[in-house]
Amino acid sequence: MAMQAEEIEALIRAAFPNARITITDLAGDGNHYAAEVIDESFRGMNRVQQQRAVYAALKEKMAGSNGELHALALTTKAPD
Repeated sequence: MAMQAEEIEALIRAAFPNARITITDLAGDGNHYAAEVIDESFRGMNRVQQQRAVYAALKEKMAGSNGELHALALTTKAPD
């Protein structure tokens, strides 16, 4: 079953309540999304650390071939 953009945002928001989050359905199929997450907690982290933190919030939904979220292009950064 495909996930909705709102569900992805809610999972990320639970881990990063003050983040600016933008979710885009890339293919219109509910399976291939892009997410941009901008959060102060990323300051001082490298890009890999930032992305691991976001993926940790989504881990259960991305787990294995039965995960509801199949593809996520992720952009992360601290606010300017």
